[in-house]
Amino acid sequence: MNKRYSLHHIHSAEEFTFSPEEYSYFKFGDRSYAAKFAKELFDGFISAHENILNTDKEIVVLPSPYMAIPTASNFLCFYFKKHLDFYLFQKGKRSSILSKINRNHTYTTDYGNLSFEDRKNLIANDTYYLDKDFLRGKLCIFIDDIKITGSHEFTVNKILDEYQVEADFLFMYYAELMNFDLDPKIENYFNYYAVKNAEHIAEVMMKPSFQFNTRVVKYILSLDSGNFDYLSSKVKKEQMDHLLELAISNNYHLIKEYENNINTLTQTELYYGY
Repeated sequence: MNKRYSLHHIHSAEEFTFSPEEYSYFKFGDRSYAAKFAKELFDGFISAHENILNTDKEIVVLPSPYMAIPTASNFLCFYFKKHLDFYLFQKGKRSSILSKINRNHTYTTDYGNLSFEDRKNLIANDTYYLDKDFLRGKLCIFIDDIKITGSHEFTVNKILDEYQVEADFLFMYYAELMNFDLDPKIENYFNYYAVKNAEHIAEVMMKPSFQFNTRVVKYILSLDSGNFDYLSSKVKKEQMDHLLELAISNNYHLIKEYENNINTLTQTELYYGY
């Protein structure tokens, strides 16, 4: 089985069945919207395809591939799993299992600005790993926040074919572009709808529901020195300390475009004697 489900369908560049503002906050680390979207996604899926869960197979949920820093979709996946597990509990079934596809590289390019071919070529240069023996015979639900060109789904399917994974696959999205006459850059229209600058990032980071993800880390590390200093002055030092830890964990210190801000973070750490 290889199926796809999406809750919201994008047919127009002007009218949407979800909030671009909420989506933008979600993409920049506001977990409260990850929780909201996950509940909506689960309810929509159950309403339309509850029969898919009528299986004796173990269920595995996987967010989009990442290295060390989770993507926004990872938090969507986490909250979706909570609803799924409670549903399975009510049916007397085993809880689902959280897994991931590991990736070894990262990039500074803004993915939302690329065409299908450019996206496919970009992620084709990456290397991925999954445990095919662990996935064998299971129902694997791949969860992502949005499908625009399908390049990630194309890549995941390619990985599954290469590893010859024998399992059932379901690709699930909060939203999906259905009108391919629209420019794929509409993704960045959603991404930056409410969060457009360092001031907006600081506002999101001051929320109790904030948690770093890949997008917000890359955005902060790519800021010019003036905006980076502004952000540093507005948020907790502990957050900037954590930012440095995450940057190192994802090997961002090896990327020239992030070098200046990582050095600034390092100097701050040394100043405080850590």
